[in-house]
Amino acid sequence: MTRAPLPDFYDDLDATFAALWRLLGDGAAQGRSGFHLAALATLSPDGPRLRTVVLREADAESGTLRFHCDRRSDKAAEILENPACALAAYDEASKIQIRIEGRATLHADDSVAEAAWAGSRAMSRVCYGADPAPGTALPTGDAYTLPDEETAATLGRPHFAAVMVRAERLDFLYLDRRGHRRAAWKRSPTGWSGGWIAP
Repeated sequence: MTRAPLPDFYDDLDATFAALWRLLGDGAAQGRSGFHLAALATLSPDGPRLRTVVLREADAESGTLRFHCDRRSDKAAEILENPACALAAYDEASKIQIRIEGRATLHADDSVAEAAWAGSRAMSRVCYGADPAPGTALPTGDAYTLPDEETAATLGRPHFAAVMVRAERLDFLYLDRRGHRRAAWKRSPTGWSGGWIAP
């Protein structure tokens, strides 16, 4: 049985760093990518919270990622209270896990939020017009309403927020029977520094 060739980044730290950002960028652009959905960890007064978010942008130059949320949600409140957060995603096809630790900023009434809202699809905007707010206790599972796409364009906007995460630590893990490869980087005022670490 012939095994697939090892990826170009296998023993190349710079290529691994570039692959990390390329994969995150692909995840933001492609719904079928394993990096399109990421687990987001935040801190609440009761301890850590974890949920899935949709990656909307990954910018290697600025070292930032963007996802969207309802500003009425617990995650929005948690980010405002404590911006420290972490994201993790795993792509089964490539056998790659990427973890990001950083600080999140909630954008609700500025140019970042406006651009993100303008770039959102009509069907995505519907969620932000939900009544009542996310996390509200319901008497039955269907005791909430969603606006139609046309109404959501105005009704949902006041509840919409874009979240920008400034990455401070990155962790890349590639799994292969011939030998796993793991690398990590930390951001400093002069840029990123990193190296290989034990998987």
